[in-house]
Amino acid sequence: MNTARTGAMALLASAALIGCTSDATTPHAFAQGAAAAATTTAPAHVDNFMLVDHTLQAHELYRFADARAVVLVTQANGDAVIRGLAPQLKTLQAAYAAKGVDFLMLNSSLKDSREAVFAEASSAGYDLPILMDAHQLVGEQLGVARTAEVFVIDPKRWAVVYRGPLATTGAALDAVLAGRPAPASTLAGRGAQIAFPERGRQAMHAKISYSKDVAPILEANCVACHQEGGIGPFAMTNYDMVKGFSPMIREAIRTDRMPPFNADPHVGKFADDRNLSPAEVKTLVHWIEAGSPRGDGPDPLAATRRVAAEWPLGKPDLLLNVPAYKVPASGVVDYQRPSVVNPLTEGKWIRATTIKPGERQAVHHLLTGWMKEMPADGRSSETRWQGSVGGYAVGSESSIQPANVGTYLPPGGAVGMQVHYTPFGKEATDKSQIAVYFHDKPPELMMRSVVVIDSSIAIPANAARHKELAYVEFPKDALLYSAFPHAHYRAYATDLWIQYPDGRKKQLLALPRYDFNWQRDYTFAEPIKVPAGSRLIAHYVYDNSKRNPSNPDPNLKITWGEQSHEEMLFTSLRFRWLDETAAKPVNHEARFAETRLLGMMDNDIDGKLQKAELRGRMGEMIGPFFATLDKNGDAALDRSELVAAQAMMGGRRRGSEASAPAQPTGGR
Repeated sequence: MNTARTGAMALLASAALIGCTSDATTPHAFAQGAAAAATTTAPAHVDNFMLVDHTLQAHELYRFADARAVVLVTQANGDAVIRGLAPQLKTLQAAYAAKGVDFLMLNSSLKDSREAVFAEASSAGYDLPILMDAHQLVGEQLGVARTAEVFVIDPKRWAVVYRGPLATTGAALDAVLAGRPAPASTLAGRGAQIAFPERGRQAMHAKISYSKDVAPILEANCVACHQEGGIGPFAMTNYDMVKGFSPMIREAIRTDRMPPFNADPHVGKFADDRNLSPAEVKTLVHWIEAGSPRGDGPDPLAATRRVAAEWPLGKPDLLLNVPAYKVPASGVVDYQRPSVVNPLTEGKWIRATTIKPGERQAVHHLLTGWMKEMPADGRSSETRWQGSVGGYAVGSESSIQPANVGTYLPPGGAVGMQVHYTPFGKEATDKSQIAVYFHDKPPELMMRSVVVIDSSIAIPANAARHKELAYVEFPKDALLYSAFPHAHYRAYATDLWIQYPDGRKKQLLALPRYDFNWQRDYTFAEPIKVPAGSRLIAHYVYDNSKRNPSNPDPNLKITWGEQSHEEMLFTSLRFRWLDETAAKPVNHEARFAETRLLGMMDNDIDGKLQKAELRGRMGEMIGPFFATLDKNGDAALDRSELVAAQAMMGGRRRGSEASAPAQPTGGR
């Protein structure tokens, strides 16, 4: 037996004998603990789930399929027992992590907020992800009764092979790793009881009304996609269809894949929020777990035939046809850049756009921009774009401007496009269309856009949680309306923060699990005030490991690139200048270029670039001239010195990010 193993077992054995520090030290309390543990039974198997931890990172159980074992330790704030076991838990993790065992904590307490758990983790010394089981669905299935309970899961069968205290977990893991059954624990749990109000209400769950409770939730949140001609894989046309797909619905809810709105509900409020409420989540899951009973009453889903409208916003005011393109069955397709003539004879203000991909599997993004004239060769160039005429990325929907806000589309000229096609196994011809909707009269306010971008990203091979960041600094007061995060297959999570001129920071958006298949604008319920000098900071986490099921090859170092097997860091922001009206437009956007390079590579956000921060193509160009550019000799390049560097290298022409369109430029 090795030294680490011996030390771990000694500490755990000692912990099992220390009763004087527990809140269950009397014989009566000990008996209560044993009785409570006996009232719940761990299931033979555990179903897949995804939970967000106290640091706003998501964890899906089935992504641990290559682990030799997964250990879940229950936790609740303020419990002396689990707090006292923190050192032993750390020792156990150190002894078994190298053997392929993953450790997680599970908080199913209804009393503990994420912020409180974050503070508790720091105070108690927990260095494991603490999964927030806010709906208690995972704890209910596992039969959790107390804190400091340990569940050992065998990923080969997703079987719960051990349930007991930490003291005997080492012996259980030894057995599992050796291919033997884990010995049953004879020690009673001593942690604090965790209340599960729904656990004893199975009879009531069987009485949940499909007609009054379930169908209305589906109508409000699901049917828009799950209808005839919709993008959902099946149509929720009646009770029988819902019941038939109920196991899939339960799994989609437990893994938070549906509805496809990835913004964490604990950060910010959004006008287009698609998240189910806690009550809706529990109603659907408990109804399905009760056998999806039909019950009494009419079937609201069968009462009306629902067919997806060709144009969800109604008949377009302007319809642009994207030139047809034949997508090959395989290979890599370069970005296509067609143009079409703008038929408008007078300028109009855009209030909304909808892009309908002709071949949904092939079209992975479509961006547009107005140009003063039609290129002689018909080929669009993003450097000539002077305003968007709509954009699409996988899973995105119509883009609708706020009331009294618009984007101006001049008369004549051309609409240029950038289209990313990805072959999907068969040859297909795409004929996408762009629907444009105009204001009846000119709005008072104008919408602008800018991109947080970093083309210098570099993701090491086999890196499971590689972090990158970039920011954009606002030169004038503005109002932020929405954010559209974009990356490719290896993106794991992303967020958006504002740093005010006085240094204070506030989180505006969190996507604990980035889903490439559902890209969208996240529109704030109330626009965010952005004072001049504020920075909008985007963090991205990339999973370039074999545990990422979308990863084409974890053994490659990944850098910025247009194709989906490459990567991007790209968050598009929609905003308006506070001192601008439609009648009196201003041009502050050019001033973003002064801090573009800084925001792209300034990883410590100190307002300067040290030589070690120079990366990517731009870093390679600046590096040889660093000493010459560093006029004040402080071993760093400040804003003015970087402006000079851009001028020397051709500025906007050299930095592709300076002329990047204001929507995602990557695809699937």
